[in-house]
Amino acid sequence: AYLKGAQDLRDRHQDQAKVLKLRLKGLGLPIIDHGSHIVPVIVGNPVHTKVLSDHLLEDYGIYVQPINFPTVPRGTERLRFTPGPMHSEAMMDELTEALVEIWDRLDMELAEAA
Repeated sequence: AYLKGAQDLRDRHQDQAKVLKLRLKGLGLPIIDHGSHIVPVIVGNPVHTKVLSDHLLEDYGIYVQPINFPTVPRGTERLRFTPGPMHSEAMMDELTEALVEIWDRLDMELAEAA
């Protein structure tokens, strides 16, 4: 009921998703943009998806949901980020830096920056 009357919070939620999508795209990370607040980053490998998720949590305290088969088709495994209206710019910086660092550590290729 509260959120129904809190348009500013709902707008901020959508804005944070847009910011994260732009940051990840700019770094060359492969995302899917369905226009929702969910930000899927395509990993395409179930082992790497789990390793990325584990390292984000263990090394940086960042929880992200790994999505693997059978929820998604094989080869489209992904990390599912859901930024919220209270995530700060510093938190977004920490997330993107950590993700790129681990991505590089796993010797995974980045997409061409859009």
